[in-house]
Amino acid sequence: MIRVAVVGSGYWGKNLVRNFHNLGALTIICDSDPEVLTEFQQKYPSIYTVRDFRDLLSDGNHHVDALVIASPAETHYELALQGLKAGKHVLVEKPLSLTAEHGRQLVVLAEQKQLILMVGHVLQYHPAVVRLKELVDAGELGKIQYLYSMRLNIGKIRAEENILWSFAPHDISVILMLLDEMPATVHATGGSYLQEKIPDTTLTTLDFRTGVKAHIFVSWLHPFKEQKLVVVGDRKMAVFDDLSEEKLLLYPHQIKWVKRLPVAAKGEAEAVPLDMQEPLAVECRHFLDCIANGRPARTDGREGLRVLRVLEASQESLNQNSSQVSLEQSKALATEAASSPIARAKDASEVAAAQPFIHESAYVDEGVTIGPATKIWHFCHILAGSRIGGNCTIGQNVMIGPRVTIGSGCKIQNNVSVYQGVTVEDEVFLGPSVVFTNVYNPRAHIPRRHELRPTLVKKGATLGANCTVICGTTIGRHAFVGAGAVVTRDVPDHALVVGVPARIVGWVCKCGEKLTFAASEASCPACALKYHRQGNKIFKVGSS
Repeated sequence: MIRVAVVGSGYWGKNLVRNFHNLGALTIICDSDPEVLTEFQQKYPSIYTVRDFRDLLSDGNHHVDALVIASPAETHYELALQGLKAGKHVLVEKPLSLTAEHGRQLVVLAEQKQLILMVGHVLQYHPAVVRLKELVDAGELGKIQYLYSMRLNIGKIRAEENILWSFAPHDISVILMLLDEMPATVHATGGSYLQEKIPDTTLTTLDFRTGVKAHIFVSWLHPFKEQKLVVVGDRKMAVFDDLSEEKLLLYPHQIKWVKRLPVAAKGEAEAVPLDMQEPLAVECRHFLDCIANGRPARTDGREGLRVLRVLEASQESLNQNSSQVSLEQSKALATEAASSPIARAKDASEVAAAQPFIHESAYVDEGVTIGPATKIWHFCHILAGSRIGGNCTIGQNVMIGPRVTIGSGCKIQNNVSVYQGVTVEDEVFLGPSVVFTNVYNPRAHIPRRHELRPTLVKKGATLGANCTVICGTTIGRHAFVGAGAVVTRDVPDHALVVGVPARIVGWVCKCGEKLTFAASEASCPACALKYHRQGNKIFKVGSS
């Protein structure tokens, strides 16, 4: 049996106490308020209570395996640090800490000690949000264009953190999870009405490299409680309303073009069926399961650190009179180390190895952004305005740009040209001599730069050697394009396509293995991930 101590049992901590007690894991409650402890002793007479956190770590006769920290945010870092040093698994309520650097230290320490570090971003365990993620991944909403969240209340007003750090972490966490990418730039504005220099309301704008934009509006000066997330796709729109009986609605609204003008075509809302469970109970069970099975948490330390990066960039924007902040150029960039080799470097040579490498024969224009640990090899040319993420490998004789975005963890083999209009998301493999086009009907004597058709290669896709992708198409997530194929239309997620023109001949797992469906279900023979198929749509079962 896993034994848990809850540290801080007040406003939110009491809910954690209740859930871990119901799961049979609660062993100790630690709180500095003796009256609170007395109440819990009466309610849970078999549970030990302590006032001093140091007594808890000393164990004595009451050994615990894990700490659940629900104390004020300003104490999260120090308590989690001491807990990890003592060899305890740790669940920290949001935010993970109040600086990304402190969050980075916790992530590195947890990994070194092989301990579970999890952040209480409880919305990721909400059945409506889990289902919304499945719908997004399955393409039910089409191409995501815009997200808007609001978290408003006349609520508990804090002095140790502003509204951005108090309310926005949940929404940032969900938006990053739904999109599977980090924003390129952040812009935040707010107002301090009750206490000087502590904003009570903020509106944060996130701009993503794929063209998606998100707004996050939070306030604790609102006449009533509102908690909504709107996700706008080009096929459907979704609304998650946590305060409504119908938690998740789909609207088949679309924008149609009539006489070259946009016209709204509205449809009736459809309630999405859900198997409702208390999100916090799901989160607590997940923490215990991760400890028992030694697997990373859905909202692990790295996920919490990504949220901290966005929070820090947003705070930087507030501090700079609402200026736009690039995550690559902000103070938060230093914390990218937590998800790159730099974070784990133990000496100067390792740190140097994690810096971008550019071969002396390669040419990189001014105004290019290159992430950590990326390698650019012989005779490459990266044109102005292009952005390449971290941990990429760019083979010899590759041309990228101008103004092209390449995600993190990509591999681009020899003799590939990625022209303006092409966007490549994270962990994409481009085989040798892959060909992209960006104009549909080129003529040497007719300039058509204004007629570029955008091409999107989504996360985890593989494009085989010598294949050609005609402009204006989208290659889906984890899709596999066979060698020599010519892609003339969109490729669905996980599809295996071959031939001229490319046609679907099967389906592949996230790991690249071919899937065999029995009716509408399949299990990967290599990694055991399970999938469900609906026509030409495929999505993971119970995806996180």
